[in-house]
Amino acid sequence: MSGSDHHCCAQGRTGDPSPGAVDASAIAPSTVPIKRRWSVEIGGDFLMGSGDERFPEDGEGPVRRVTISRFAIACHAVSNLQFGDFVRATGYTTDAERYGWSFVFEGLLSDDVKRAAGSRAAETPWWILVPHAYWAQPEGPESTILDRLDHPVVHVSWNDAAAYCRWSGTRLPTEAEWEMAARGGLAQATYPWGDELTPDGEHHCNIWQGHFPDSNSLDDGYLGTAPVHAFAANGFGLHNAAGNVWEWCEDVFSPRYHRITAAADPLYREAGPNRSLRGGSFLCHESYCNRYRVAARSSNAPDSSASNIGFRVVRNDGGAPRV
Repeated sequence: MSGSDHHCCAQGRTGDPSPGAVDASAIAPSTVPIKRRWSVEIGGDFLMGSGDERFPEDGEGPVRRVTISRFAIACHAVSNLQFGDFVRATGYTTDAERYGWSFVFEGLLSDDVKRAAGSRAAETPWWILVPHAYWAQPEGPESTILDRLDHPVVHVSWNDAAAYCRWSGTRLPTEAEWEMAARGGLAQATYPWGDELTPDGEHHCNIWQGHFPDSNSLDDGYLGTAPVHAFAANGFGLHNAAGNVWEWCEDVFSPRYHRITAAADPLYREAGPNRSLRGGSFLCHESYCNRYRVAARSSNAPDSSASNIGFRVVRNDGGAPRV
């Protein structure tokens, strides 16, 4: 992805995978109770998209009425604990491990790590290529997830998310399903809770406060990720449908999505370089990457990973999910 088009997101990968992947399967199991909860069954008609034209390359509109078959979506993103269950059961190796590196936001790194790390993304220099950063050591070899098992798993590519879905008997949401669920039953609201970002001065999501990328006042309480169940749920029971981590969707990304997909259960499958992302992340800010709105869209290559990319899942029709 280019910095001009996808501001706070990491750039896509270049180069070949490294043969020296770190063994993620050694993460010890935990008894921390993080049980997946599902939304109420959702379906029917809703108004999808927005008329917001600040990022015309994203193709957020035009607004249109879309019909969605009934589905249920996880109330929160897949956590570190849940992804660890998958890795221990299967021995799966993520793309970040195969490549031997992943993008980490510089504000999460110590000065020593930044000096020893790899190169910076050319157009978004706050992203640093950190050797052996992956889901179980999100800031590189000196970091751990043991104190954040209830946080969303990050450094997962679209390929990794799809593999987790195959194992767990779930699937990734389509963009239309994701947006319908994120709206929580509110027609054309800007956010999952309404049109005001901080009603009565209360924060409802984990995004950047201050001046991006230099200073974060942490008014919402978080510099990096927040727990998957942080902040109040929307009308359908979803936590963190705005901010925290970007979430992969099933669709191939197209800026013409709203003009070329069906009005009933839209899903774009044509060949393309990127997969769709929704929801924004802890790095989004109104002045620079205002993509924590429910209609906002972004994308990245399916083998790309970063410290602000995760996913949530949908139940397969008629199937009993493993977790």
